[in-house]
Amino acid sequence: MILGSLIDAGVALSDVRQALGSLAVTPDAVWTEPVVRAGIRATKFNVRGERAPVDSHYHDHEHRHEAIAHRHASNESHRTLAEIFCLIDGSSLSGSAKDRTRQLFTILGEAEAAIHGTSLDRVHLHEVGALDSIIDIAGTVFALEQLGVDRIVSSPLNVGSGTVRSAHGQYPVPAPATIRLLKGAPVYSGAERVELVTPTGALLISGYASEFGPIPAMRVDRVGYGAGTRDFPNTPNVLRVLIGEQDSSAPSHSVVVIEAEIDDMNPQIFGVLMDRLLAEGALDVFYTSIQMKKNRPGTLLTVVAPPDQKDRLTSTIFRETTTIGVRFREMSRECLDRESMTVSTELGDVRIKVARRRGELFNAAPEFDDCVRLAAEHHVPTKHVQALAMKAYLESAKRSL
Repeated sequence: MILGSLIDAGVALSDVRQALGSLAVTPDAVWTEPVVRAGIRATKFNVRGERAPVDSHYHDHEHRHEAIAHRHASNESHRTLAEIFCLIDGSSLSGSAKDRTRQLFTILGEAEAAIHGTSLDRVHLHEVGALDSIIDIAGTVFALEQLGVDRIVSSPLNVGSGTVRSAHGQYPVPAPATIRLLKGAPVYSGAERVELVTPTGALLISGYASEFGPIPAMRVDRVGYGAGTRDFPNTPNVLRVLIGEQDSSAPSHSVVVIEAEIDDMNPQIFGVLMDRLLAEGALDVFYTSIQMKKNRPGTLLTVVAPPDQKDRLTSTIFRETTTIGVRFREMSRECLDRESMTVSTELGDVRIKVARRRGELFNAAPEFDDCVRLAAEHHVPTKHVQALAMKAYLESAKRSL
């Protein structure tokens, strides 16, 4: 699916065939076909090579290259790392692409060795040692090198659910190698009782993605859809890739939103809690009145924070409140460029907060604390100081035009 999406986005199949060289056996050993998955047109990448009998019950559960994980692999697909390296050396990949492909298979070999309690030189790669999996991985390495990609961001991964049959028996989804390769990556299980991320996919995503989260600020140039074999009725069984340039003019970054509903806490604690969360790194904290179950009035606590502060702030919420559960969601936010300048009024100096986006002025406001201080010193309304400060700012801005 990954290689299919990259071909759909513009990588030429003829170039992939040439790069694979002897891996593809014959020119027609790899091909693509247009398919539709739940209303989405996509490109399906196919490999004609070594095959073994497939259990029809499990074969219906997976994508093309993911069906490998459901069959009893043939002896030819039980390859050692040394045998796989020989195949890679016989390809027409560039030197750097061969090195990267060998590195990926070494990572996979280390994972399999740890799972099965053996050494790296003795481990046999079963399903992912099949020729079509080797082509998937080597072809993807080539496609990404040809595209000149220098940063890859992945969404959280739906690993599926249920069970999967492999050469060693039947395992729960995600398979042992898959979840080991995805250590540190955000994963979840959707409604489909199938394997949605295989060791091959996990290896490529974990080996290339530098971060996980929402779509980063970018200017999209190309979009590609790679199809799996199965066609789910309500969810497109496709992998989408967006290719483009980073948009440095859009100061967007990720934040985590932490929420908790509280209906049994002394209201005096809310003030202390807000101060503590802000002191510990929260970007914003606010409360919303809500009506909870059993018609009880309650308070929704919302904390906006940098993702790396999630665990610490969550611990503070559990420690300082009566809640027994919190929920999270990651979001992107964009902030205006901000600066501060000082203007002089007849009552004294006031700082002005100025906000711009890509150089365009969007907002200017007097610093409230300065206005309150001058109002108290001169026994005038705060709004009078605000008006004087804005008048001074507008006059200063007009002179600078």
